[in-house]
Amino acid sequence: MLRVDTHCDTITRIMELNENLYKNTCHLDIERLKGMGNVVQFFAAFIDPAYCQAYAMKRAVQIIDRFYKEVEIYNDDITLCCNADEIDIALGQKKIAALLSIEGGEALQGEISALRIFYKLGVRSICLTWNYRNEIADGVADGISGGGLTPFGREVVKEMNSLGMLVDVSHISEKGFWDVLEITKYPVIVSHSNAKKICSHKRNLTDEQILAVKNNQGVIGINLYPYFLNDKGNAALVDVIKHIEHIAGLAGPLHLGIGADFDGIESTPEDIRGIQDMDKVFNALLKLNYSQEVVENIAGKNFYRVMRDVLI
Repeated sequence: MLRVDTHCDTITRIMELNENLYKNTCHLDIERLKGMGNVVQFFAAFIDPAYCQAYAMKRAVQIIDRFYKEVEIYNDDITLCCNADEIDIALGQKKIAALLSIEGGEALQGEISALRIFYKLGVRSICLTWNYRNEIADGVADGISGGGLTPFGREVVKEMNSLGMLVDVSHISEKGFWDVLEITKYPVIVSHSNAKKICSHKRNLTDEQILAVKNNQGVIGINLYPYFLNDKGNAALVDVIKHIEHIAGLAGPLHLGIGADFDGIESTPEDIRGIQDMDKVFNALLKLNYSQEVVENIAGKNFYRVMRDVLI
């Protein structure tokens, strides 16, 4: 079964802990990923607000450099992929297919030339904002202002379409979300967000947004952060399933995937300690009489379809 996870912060985490990507104390590593079969894992360069604005680009380069070092050391097991054909080759070689993303358009520092350079470095997805305002748009924490995409943000979306990059609308303000959906010519991803109807956190999507992603042919990655799963912040597998069932019931199962947010979250659902426990999600769906085909779509094929459609 193909497995795609569109968001983890493990590179930043191993930098903090002085560990490596092959075997570590984090939520995921190469050793555990290898045991799961055909795996596509996105690795994010997260731009912490502490590095904004003056050092955002520098921080992105530092994280990307560490990613490259890890991939070079463990190149027998993992390889950077920039499109679906390269993913197919990597999986055929029994390697983990790694994709590089940036979490926070602050990394561009208002320069469209930086977007093109990051593309040349292998970045194939950008989460346009984190929680706060940047040169591209308002984040969800600034949503009260009603701000959406800036003129620069509109240029970024159009250039990402032209280059063949995945536009990620997790973290963006609701106005920014609608602006992106109006402009983009290709499916978007919501790499790590859930349903607001189930959990009212501002990071989650309204039903109207979920339906808009469906109409755009995009995919939503279910996030495992307990505070995005229920309003108590103490979650379990059953809460993950509630979000899957809500989105599947509303938009259909072709617009669902996994974006666990491993190593970007300080806690996980009580019965999911890391990537090694993700089969619990898929087995639970099978027990609820979801077909094998639908489960395989959620596990990876839905996001693979968007990558096949968008990445050049």
